[in-house]
Amino acid sequence: MNSSFSSNANGLTAAEAMVRIRMAMQQRDLAGALSYAEAGRRQHPNDAALADTAGDLALKSGDARSAVEHFEAASKLAPDNLDYILNQAIALQRLGRDTDAIILLEKHEKRGRKVAKYCSIRALSHRSLGAPAKAAQWYDAVLAIEPRHPRALHGRARVALERGEPDALARFDAALAINRGDADLWLGKAQALDVAGDIAGARRVAEQLCDQAPGFIAALTFLSGLKLANGEDDFAAPFRAAATKAPQDPNIAATHIETLAGLDHSEKAAQVAGEARVRFPNEAHFTLQEAIQLGAAGDWQGAERAFAQLPPETPNRAVHEARHRLRAHQLSQANALLDRALADNPWDISIWATRGIAWRLGQDEHSRERAAWLHEQKGLVQFVPLAGRSGLIDDVTGELQSLHQGSAMPLGQSLRGGTQTRGILFHRTEPLLAELADAILATLNDYRSQLPAADPTHPLLRLRDAPWRLAGSWSVRLTGGGDHHSAHIHQLGVISSALYLVVPDEVEGPEQRGWLELGRPKPDLGLSLPPFRTIKPKVGHLALFPSTAYHGTAPFSSAERMTVAFDVVS
Repeated sequence: MNSSFSSNANGLTAAEAMVRIRMAMQQRDLAGALSYAEAGRRQHPNDAALADTAGDLALKSGDARSAVEHFEAASKLAPDNLDYILNQAIALQRLGRDTDAIILLEKHEKRGRKVAKYCSIRALSHRSLGAPAKAAQWYDAVLAIEPRHPRALHGRARVALERGEPDALARFDAALAINRGDADLWLGKAQALDVAGDIAGARRVAEQLCDQAPGFIAALTFLSGLKLANGEDDFAAPFRAAATKAPQDPNIAATHIETLAGLDHSEKAAQVAGEARVRFPNEAHFTLQEAIQLGAAGDWQGAERAFAQLPPETPNRAVHEARHRLRAHQLSQANALLDRALADNPWDISIWATRGIAWRLGQDEHSRERAAWLHEQKGLVQFVPLAGRSGLIDDVTGELQSLHQGSAMPLGQSLRGGTQTRGILFHRTEPLLAELADAILATLNDYRSQLPAADPTHPLLRLRDAPWRLAGSWSVRLTGGGDHHSAHIHQLGVISSALYLVVPDEVEGPEQRGWLELGRPKPDLGLSLPPFRTIKPKVGHLALFPSTAYHGTAPFSSAERMTVAFDVVS
């Protein structure tokens, strides 16, 4: 604002500043309102309402950090005003500080649990922290106060779906009765229909969503997954149809490429990327994707041309070009690119995984030593019996076989054949799964005790003594006929896993069919690098290893293999 504005702002009473702020907002002048709020706060630092208003304006401008400070000041000035505390919690959520939000809210639980807004904010933070049971309790508290609360109805339905509760479909219907215009609610209903076994109903809703909202990426992905589960070759057709209806939306093409590439359709993904590059010439992402997918499809020269067109500063270019160089065994160039990538993202799992491959390809002693340091130190890979009571494995196996009857092969995962359970397994309500999670945590404590010493330069050992928790969790059932896991990594974890519940007889043969392979690169790299370790599956045993290690399952031809897997994060 100019100096005349500032001089006009000076000398205002708190009430006058509030009037000026309201007038500025009526004229949609957020910058002017912020200037009045800042001046008012300087002149009246003990006015709680002005501090709260300044926080609200900071949130509207996207400055959640300043909003927290203003709301905290307001709540200290007027500690009996619950709204100021709730606003501070919302600002903490915007910063991703949900743990801090819950700590703040817990101090005011006695009066807050009678207020729908308090309960709703509390539920959202618990859900964001991966505690759906707690979130369900607080959504239920909201609905006990306001049975028609739209956000609570929606949130509670989502939690019911995530936890496998039998009334999830009914909850989405109840939420839609209040808000029929919410596309995400309709998607939730389609997903609940799918879980309930009404595939035709799920598909009808998904098709209507994709037709009416072609830019709704989650709906396009869900419909593609239904088509894949139905055995349709052109499972990604919804993205192509959506791009025709919304040709200026780059997100459609980006997810279309990701969907195709996730199931090894690299040539088709490269074609989509090339078309998108022409349609969106200012989006370097599509040139990068074309380079990545051409390389994965075996067109090294085409990938080389695409990389040459990219600006040097293109995000994630370095790690992907490093993979491209590895295909040609250009190790010095690959290592230089990985140095650059790690300088920008020093603990990125995918970069470290690629670095591990590069070190194993190196012929010098330093490379061999570094490769062994990353993955082959004693204790980094362990294969141990699961802690827990006798009979737990048999009980869990029966529970999971029922779940797999309503599951399918998912999009974008390493699975090639077979089925994978939906959602996060340990968020479900079945007591057996909670018991299994406790047994896994106990086994993890034993794993930690056998690890090498903490090492601040190692992507796993730097977190050796930090708090650990389970993140994603799922079960996979393979049924022979070449079913397998292709080589992959889990980019969001630091420790990956495989707990064996059912093992085919073929694992006893010399061909190592169905064995876990650690260190074999993804096939698209075209490298004849063997695993650095193979593990023969055994029922009731748990494999634990660094997430930076590529891993997959050798194909087998008959019988059944069932596992539970999860990621450990810190």
